[in-house]
Amino acid sequence: MTHKIAILGASGYTGAELVRLIAQHPNMEITALSADRKAGLSMAQVFPHLRYLHLPTLCKIGEIDFSQIDMCFCALPHKTSQEVISALPSDLKIVDLSADFRLRDPADYKKWYGNDHAALAQQGEAIYGLSEFYRDDIRTARLVAGTGCNAATGQFALRPLIAAGVIDLDNIILDLKCAVSGAGRSLKENLLHAELSEGYHAYAVGGTHRHLGEFDQEFSALAGRPVQVQFTPHLIPANRGILATAYVRGDAGVVHDTLCAAYAQEPFIEVLPMGEVPSTRHVRGSNFCHIGVVADRIEGRVIVIAALDNLTKGSSGQALQNANLMLGEDETTGLMMAPLFP
Repeated sequence: MTHKIAILGASGYTGAELVRLIAQHPNMEITALSADRKAGLSMAQVFPHLRYLHLPTLCKIGEIDFSQIDMCFCALPHKTSQEVISALPSDLKIVDLSADFRLRDPADYKKWYGNDHAALAQQGEAIYGLSEFYRDDIRTARLVAGTGCNAATGQFALRPLIAAGVIDLDNIILDLKCAVSGAGRSLKENLLHAELSEGYHAYAVGGTHRHLGEFDQEFSALAGRPVQVQFTPHLIPANRGILATAYVRGDAGVVHDTLCAAYAQEPFIEVLPMGEVPSTRHVRGSNFCHIGVVADRIEGRVIVIAALDNLTKGSSGQALQNANLMLGEDETTGLMMAPLFP
């Protein structure tokens, strides 16, 4: 069976990544691509690297016949996404890549994103899209909310440890480096080459980053009590990749064994041998996440490092993984490509 696919917001980085991935899926056909400000253009004009594909011309969302669509990927900005999704057919399967449906409590959404949620009915039915941990719920979901790329990386490193109770929940420090594509394709002064190259900087310091809402929600639910991590993200002059370094208190051997057991059957999560550290260059362009564990020189402290590609495993690859589950496809279909190296 061939599933007919629509991608809303196809002119952004995650939209282009979705096209790249879905184009090699044997059971999916891209039927509609929207990009309101670039409507009427071909994808080859917007993304010349996709010139080899035969794709529909970009159009406005209102021009799409959703009765002919089996699965819709929504790669629109937050706030816009909830408005669009609330108007789509109620039986349409949707994977949303924005932040609009990640937080279950409307008050949390307003706290972190600054406005009231405009699609409360859809928010109530949305399933959090961290595939490895919500797979059974995702299979029967109509609407899946993709995670933040920073939030996904930190959770892959820490979720099994929090669930197993093998680390001190009141002493978790998460230091994260994210490539510039995580900020989207819109023109911003601080993302100009001359502003960004030859250095990197911390941002959202002191607990203001919006992905903290996801960490608070997910880690507290796992622990059965409030858990707040100390989190500082950094912007690095690279196109792709996230490297999350978590500093925790526990036994390094137990931490490594716990992660190995948790991910033993996961096709996309690789726990490295004890003491080996991952690199973003070893997962670039792939749907894989590598996790390493190192014992700190101070007894009782452990360093856990996770690396993934923010556009693939952190966003569009995760979205396709979820769509496979929702459509009854093998979860890995279209996603087993090797990382790009060098």
